[in-house]
Amino acid sequence: MGRLRSQAVTLSDVARRAGVSVATASKALNDRAQVAAATRQRVLQAASDLSFHPNALARGLIVGRTRTIGLLTDELGGRFSIPILLGAENALGNEQMSVLLCDARGDAIRRAHYIRTLLARRVDGFIVLGDSNDIRPSLTRDIPVPVVYVYGESADPDDFSLLADDEGGARLAVEHLVALGRRRIAHITGPHSYRAARDRVVGMRAVLAEHDLSPAGEPLYGEWSQRWGRHAARMLLDAEPEIDAIFCGNDQIATGVSQTLLDLGRRIPDDVAIVGYDNWEDFATDCRPPLTTVDLNLEQLGATAVEHLFAALDGTPSAGVVRQSCRLVIRESTVPTTVPQPRSA
Repeated sequence: MGRLRSQAVTLSDVARRAGVSVATASKALNDRAQVAAATRQRVLQAASDLSFHPNALARGLIVGRTRTIGLLTDELGGRFSIPILLGAENALGNEQMSVLLCDARGDAIRRAHYIRTLLARRVDGFIVLGDSNDIRPSLTRDIPVPVVYVYGESADPDDFSLLADDEGGARLAVEHLVALGRRRIAHITGPHSYRAARDRVVGMRAVLAEHDLSPAGEPLYGEWSQRWGRHAARMLLDAEPEIDAIFCGNDQIATGVSQTLLDLGRRIPDDVAIVGYDNWEDFATDCRPPLTTVDLNLEQLGATAVEHLFAALDGTPSAGVVRQSCRLVIRESTVPTTVPQPRSA
């Protein structure tokens, strides 16, 4: 009589069907080198015939892993951590691995507690998620398993850090504006203390210099907020009334800038084109008009972090800093929708 579907197929069943020991069946299924090719094929065929699916925890114990990753963040409630987490979780799910999430909230004591907690859970590795794409102290010496830093650069050059390319993203934005014929381009951004804000200014200046252009006034540093965008836009127009484009440090600022321009009777993009940053859809798509903006590809950032962590677990760790490319999402704030004109009689 065949095995009832309610009865779980075990490794012993596979070994018995293939005519080998349980140890040999385990080695064959885990692709160990000590098994002859013919024997491995016989075990794999037996597993297929029996529809055997090895228990993930059991397989983890065989290779000394728990198939869990610790993700330590300082910014769970903010804009950047959730998309990165989703990208990492999708990549881990594809490998039948799980993620344990801990939010340190920027507190060193809480962070140390979570590191101890995750290590007690025997996680296979850590992804340490920053909150500003900025340099942060290394945690690697306190963590005896592989660590990958994402959206935050470790101060230790021997660590591996994966960042969004803020300078490259700014270049995309300003090259787009220049290609549209804009020549009086201003910049309104967040606090000067943020590395991301400073890097975006570098990218902007580089593109303008390549086209023999100068910024329309000095960059205006302030808050990452709509309120700052509204206030800065009035300051800018008072000082530089001839501007024809504004590159903004994030989508919140750009939304505030757009409100002020419309209040002052400036047409977007006819009189002034606007480009934001982050592609935060709650702001970018609700902006009047919808906002051209730079997308950081945050989910891909999380997935790439997992790829590098897997490589480290397999014995080929990376070191240094990698900056992932951004992409430009073009909407009506720079390129107006073409409205067909009625034909004359």
